Amino acid sequence: MNIRYLCSATLIFFILTLTNTSIAQQDMDFDDPRVGLEAGLFDAEEAIWNLNKLVTVPPSADFIGAINSDLAFKDNYVFQGNYNGVQIWDVSDPANPVMAKEYLCPASQSDVSVYENLLFVSGEGLGGRLDCGSQGVEERVSTDRLRGIRIFDISDVLNPEYIHNVQTCRGSHTHSLLKDPEDNENVYVYVAGSAPVRPEEELAGCSDMPPSEDPESALFRIEVIKVPLSNPAEAAIISSPRIFEGLETPPVHGPTDAEKIEFEEARARGEYVVSIGARNYVLPPEYVSPMITSYFEQQEITDPTAQDTTAFREALTGIVTAMMGLETVEGRGPDQCHDITLYPEIGLAGGACEGYGLLLDISDPINPIRIDAVADSNFAYWHSATFSNDGSKILFTDEWGGGRGAKCRDTDPMEWGANAYFSIDENNQMQFESYFKLPAPQTKTENCVAHNGSLIPVPNRDIFVQSWYQGGISITDWTDPSNVIEIAYHDRGPVSEERTEMGGSWSVYWYNGHIYSSEIARGLDVFELMPSEFLTENEIAAANSVQLDYLNAQKQPTYKWPPSFALARAHVDQFERNSTMNAEEIASLRAEIDEAEQQGNQEIISRIQEMAGTPD
Repeated sequence: MNIRYLCSATLIFFILTLTNTSIAQQDMDFDDPRVGLEAGLFDAEEAIWNLNKLVTVPPSADFIGAINSDLAFKDNYVFQGNYNGVQIWDVSDPANPVMAKEYLCPASQSDVSVYENLLFVSGEGLGGRLDCGSQGVEERVSTDRLRGIRIFDISDVLNPEYIHNVQTCRGSHTHSLLKDPEDNENVYVYVAGSAPVRPEEELAGCSDMPPSEDPESALFRIEVIKVPLSNPAEAAIISSPRIFEGLETPPVHGPTDAEKIEFEEARARGEYVVSIGARNYVLPPEYVSPMITSYFEQQEITDPTAQDTTAFREALTGIVTAMMGLETVEGRGPDQCHDITLYPEIGLAGGACEGYGLLLDISDPINPIRIDAVADSNFAYWHSATFSNDGSKILFTDEWGGGRGAKCRDTDPMEWGANAYFSIDENNQMQFESYFKLPAPQTKTENCVAHNGSLIPVPNRDIFVQSWYQGGISITDWTDPSNVIEIAYHDRGPVSEERTEMGGSWSVYWYNGHIYSSEIARGLDVFELMPSEFLTENEIAAANSVQLDYLNAQKQPTYKWPPSFALARAHVDQFERNSTMNAEEIASLRAEIDEAEQQGNQEIISRIQEMAGTPD
């Protein structure tokens, strides 16, 4: 029996995501209201600043206790992925979301995207079934297993129809949906799979050999699926670009001093600790248990002795290394991406690819080309990317600890598990600017690290709302990427004070005037922005004038603002904040806008937009 396929793909993710230093950009704030919040699942103490929480709606019975994952949006619906399937919320009234449909179809991690009448769902774990059954798959090789992309017809949102799937060799941990502005007949799905390569007996053509030995290897590539909109049941892999060619092993950091002590204490307690390269990992018992069973079965040991158990501990590092495929790629760079954020309007994508941040040319969606790559020893696991609206900057997040670790403690470096910001020059080369990490220290029982978010369409500013798992959500202004400023937040106390339990915001996105957070354990949170010294009422109104038909986590739209008096007033507020004009000029402009609005004369809107340099 092959140990590799007995183990959950989640272990691969856990292992890969615990990986030197420069000056921190900000310090921990021990007086922050987020510090010391009381614990609880649905009754934790909360802290909020410059936001208004409208509502928290818990998951339904079939989904409670399972992990809520990513979000997608279409019209008045929010699609929330969950390891048990997909929940569809009707948010016609954002303050009162209504569960419109529960679709039970287990898979990890059920990341979702939508386009027109299609819903796409990722599946990577070994227990996902083609028939959406909840009984799982026990066999090493099975024709019942789903690892790839499911496609649903949501012409009737309340009755999704499962119409097709596309199987891939490494499954789909995440995916990105690309609508090429030049192609109205197809959409494309970029698939990032991080699990071991499945057996060739299960899916023909799957090879885990290095590309030097097998040019068709499933390693060191992504998959591009072409989906004909006229017949999505014909969706199929059209290319497998090797965007990692020539990348070397990136620099990594080792454990902190506090972690070294933790590892030694864990060993003394008899826990399972493995060391791979510069990294140490404490494996949860639920991940080790199937490996122990498989190991003793292979050794034909039915009544293991203490000596047998010791032998397993000594073999464990090699087992995990083989399971991750590291023995075949020594000295090589990453062999997969975690997230690829597509920005088709500017022809670029940002790939967060394990040890590198990549900039890709996607002008030909079938054949993306790497045009730049950056590595950073402060980053353990390049997780996701977001461009500025004008495409001149990009930020990457570092999911140090894999989302299951407490990485926002006061002993954790501020550059580790943070965001890194880069400007993009005229030659599409990325230049490092700064880091930002959540400034409020979290406890040792709170899984906390940088995670998913989106831009908020405030004109002429780069405002980013972002999840930090049990660190809550944070809103930052990165208009100046060398000086990132936090301007709003929401946080809860830990799920438990005694032990680390999964919870917090998996992802958070702005959509049509509201902010939606997928809370891993607690359901769906809905917020609205509040005016503050950092953000005026007019700027919020201008942002809320932007209305989208749909939004996906890894397909970034270009924000454009319809002409409005709120937009004109927002620009004047910015003139005042930036000292672009003196007080007399500001007062004169505001009076002119008031008079123009009373008279219904919109000429001043265009004039102020031109002054501000905002595209219409």
